[in-house]
Amino acid sequence: MGVYLSTPKTEKYSGDGENDRLRYGLASMQGWRTTMEDAHTALPRLDECTSFFGVYDGHGGKAVSKFCAKHLHLQVLKNEAYSSGDLATSVLKSFFRMDEMMKGQRGWRELAELGDKGQKFAGMLEGIIWSPKPGDSDKLEDSWTEEGPHSTFPGPTSGSTACVAVIRNDELIVANAGDSRCVLSRKGQAYDLSKDHKPDLDAEKERIMSAGGFVVAGRVNGSLNLARAIGDMELKQNELLPADRQIVTAEPELNKVKLSDDDEFIILACDGIWDCMSSQEVVDFVHKEMNTEDSLSAVCEKLLDHCLAPVSGGDGCDNMTVVLVQFKKASKSAATSSSTDQSVTSEEMRPNEPGDGPSDPSK
Repeated sequence: MGVYLSTPKTEKYSGDGENDRLRYGLASMQGWRTTMEDAHTALPRLDECTSFFGVYDGHGGKAVSKFCAKHLHLQVLKNEAYSSGDLATSVLKSFFRMDEMMKGQRGWRELAELGDKGQKFAGMLEGIIWSPKPGDSDKLEDSWTEEGPHSTFPGPTSGSTACVAVIRNDELIVANAGDSRCVLSRKGQAYDLSKDHKPDLDAEKERIMSAGGFVVAGRVNGSLNLARAIGDMELKQNELLPADRQIVTAEPELNKVKLSDDDEFIILACDGIWDCMSSQEVVDFVHKEMNTEDSLSAVCEKLLDHCLAPVSGGDGCDNMTVVLVQFKKASKSAATSSSTDQSVTSEEMRPNEPGDGPSDPSK
């Protein structure tokens, strides 16, 4: 079977939800691809005052993106930094934790259960054979270890992008690894809250080459067109280097925003959308459709249809996932800061100009 189907799968998974501060809608579609490798998480109540939204664009299979959708937000909650109010650190560590959890026997089994049918059966069978002993469940959860034939499993060769938004009161934290993107609409202007991590970027290329890798035709070691991702463990094998200095790293780039009354919504989407439209074009499209649609998921569905290519090949043929989060109200202050602790006011945030945002080859 080739890369594309003879006709696209246009059936959509959609959903809506809300709390007292925001409402959201989402939609995803397989499109022309032979498999659906996107995944997402939408939790308006991660806890009593926190919301969590994430999109995950898998490559080489769907297991890693589904693993992230299942586990990443739970690790944010469990990290000790979260209980002390340090959301940024808890999110940062949770990205790295995904790579750790996907190793060994339990990692192999979880990935197998989330993968294709043959792998899924094998994973469930091993889950029965190598299940923890009675009374060991609490210990298992803390250590994430199991004994079995895959105890030395180094982790998956497939991988996934991860772009998440965590909202607590008027604080928004965006964490991104890869080329999925989060965009803020402020008074109708699009502001990128994440960077597309492509291998040709100077900082990414410097790390790749320092770790022993190379970039050719915009791809790491001639294969992966991302410089940051969860998974892809064959590109993280240099034992002399920390996790954030490997050829490919799961380290997310963080952006903190203090929301204001000028902030209308954020859009999280995989590159299947951004390959077809600029950030400003998507913001304009959403504003227009919100005037006529009652549900945000309907707006997302229209965006997917708008981006879908009429024939296979080129942009508009990738899996597509969109999460749209609209703020019901926000605080009166408006300031932003980056993960490097540099304070950036709303006046210094530069809106996207037409044509901003690179168009990259789909994975």
